[in-house]
Amino acid sequence: MTEPARTDIDRPPSEDDRAVPIDWAVFGVAAALSLLVLAYGWFNTAGFSAAGAAALAWITGNFNWLFVLASGGFVLFSAVLAVSRYGNIKLGPDDSKPEFSTFSWVSMMFATGMGIGLMFYGVAEPLTHLNTPPMDMAEPGTEAAAHLAMEYTFFHWAFHPWAIYAVIGLTIAYFAYRKGYGNLISGTLRPLIGHHATGPGGRAIDMIAILATLFGSATSLGLGALQITGGLAHVFGYETGGNLTLAVGVIAFLTACFVISAVSGVDRGIKWLSNANAIAAALLALFLFVVGPTVFILGVFTESIGGYLAHLPAMSFRTGAMGGNEWLSGWTIFYWAWWISWTPFVGMFIARISRGRTIRQFVIFVILVPSLVSAIWFSIFGGVAIDLQLHRGVDMAARLAEGQESALFNTLSDFPMSTITVALAIFLVAIFFVTGADSASIVMGMLSQNGTPEPKRWLVVFWGAATGAVAAILLYSGGDDPKAGLTALQTGVILIAGPFLLVLIAMCVALWKSLREEPFNATLQPTMRRHMENHISSVVVTKMEDTGAIPIIREDTPRPGADTTS
Repeated sequence: MTEPARTDIDRPPSEDDRAVPIDWAVFGVAAALSLLVLAYGWFNTAGFSAAGAAALAWITGNFNWLFVLASGGFVLFSAVLAVSRYGNIKLGPDDSKPEFSTFSWVSMMFATGMGIGLMFYGVAEPLTHLNTPPMDMAEPGTEAAAHLAMEYTFFHWAFHPWAIYAVIGLTIAYFAYRKGYGNLISGTLRPLIGHHATGPGGRAIDMIAILATLFGSATSLGLGALQITGGLAHVFGYETGGNLTLAVGVIAFLTACFVISAVSGVDRGIKWLSNANAIAAALLALFLFVVGPTVFILGVFTESIGGYLAHLPAMSFRTGAMGGNEWLSGWTIFYWAWWISWTPFVGMFIARISRGRTIRQFVIFVILVPSLVSAIWFSIFGGVAIDLQLHRGVDMAARLAEGQESALFNTLSDFPMSTITVALAIFLVAIFFVTGADSASIVMGMLSQNGTPEPKRWLVVFWGAATGAVAAILLYSGGDDPKAGLTALQTGVILIAGPFLLVLIAMCVALWKSLREEPFNATLQPTMRRHMENHISSVVVTKMEDTGAIPIIREDTPRPGADTTS
């Protein structure tokens, strides 16, 4: 029995996407590898953790310069695309229109890209840097440390991560919707390796993308479950630490929710949840902005933006070669590797919802808008926490020692209506995880079915259930410490980022090569393009009239069949 062929290079996107055959090689091998890794983590958690930690230390210790150069290169590359004439090219045919409104589009990419990260680290990261300044560049707990804390938080969550997502999502969308190569990571490499993209090498790339998506989503789902149980402790007043049964119950409930959302389709479940998320998150931030130190928050935002932009070049290319390597490896390099490990999932999903946008629109909205929202978010939540420690005498360092997952709830408890705001925060964490996990399920289905934008529902359900199962089993595999299995899994996800970084660089080269081959008129502004087309049509008609190829009809010339008696 012959294996179903991959999407043909010249095939335009199919109207009946679910008719695209499943790639059983990619699906079967990825599923088998997932079970093998899961079994290793279950039966030998200590060995799995030790091996992963050693490999991670080796990668971050020897290749941190590559992560730094590549991440900075992604920022510069995306800026060049936005300001060049290639920014006018559409992600699809020239007459294609966006599928979603701008608000829904931004809401979905934001909820999928790092919404849960903002909930988890909104308070925790600025507080951590305040009390343990980056590379010992300031005295802990001082105003100088507060400046550093906010600048490095912006650095980790603004331009760089979203530029990584943007160039990858843009590359996938361009080759999928303009070239018709399908929504596959391997399809973007056709300009470089030709038909080999459909062979074993291309399939291996897609398998790695599935594994990165599966384990990355499972890690986040498990950490989210622990954070939700911590929030429930604040609401109901009981201890949930180490309560694996409750955490697994949360995972089971969230898994059912995101599977239902995923099978309902992007245009309904994910869009509705993302819009609700955006509104709820805005309400929580607005409440804290009003009842908190409003003037201080505005000052923090203004000063932090200025400091971030002023020090961005130096921060972007600091590798720790002359000091501070341990801190950079634990924070900056770890973040860059983490974002890269998420690019198959986030990049493919952003590509999936961006058909019909221009390259310039894509880059501006995918990088600038989320970066600005992230800056506002951290200014409010981080600013409130810093104000409590510096100006109100609250020992936030001691609270942070209780666990990063509790930092947000501990901060909200110092303000009015804390029961309501903590409940709202729990709701946001849950919905952010639902939108992220169901997006991941759809992406894994796409990778398993030759890149179709609408994979079969049973594929989506399978990968969704697998994500929940991986998270639950790894929680139990940690024994008395539920985070142990998740930490090992997270390390494994980071290890995938090493080889995948080379793939991402190759994707950028392939995109640039293909853009240079675009027809000149496709790179023009729409109004200029229409003007040139009208001008060319007029010149052609005039030339045909001059050569007698078509008759010249003047106002005083009787037209055939016209009544001339009058």
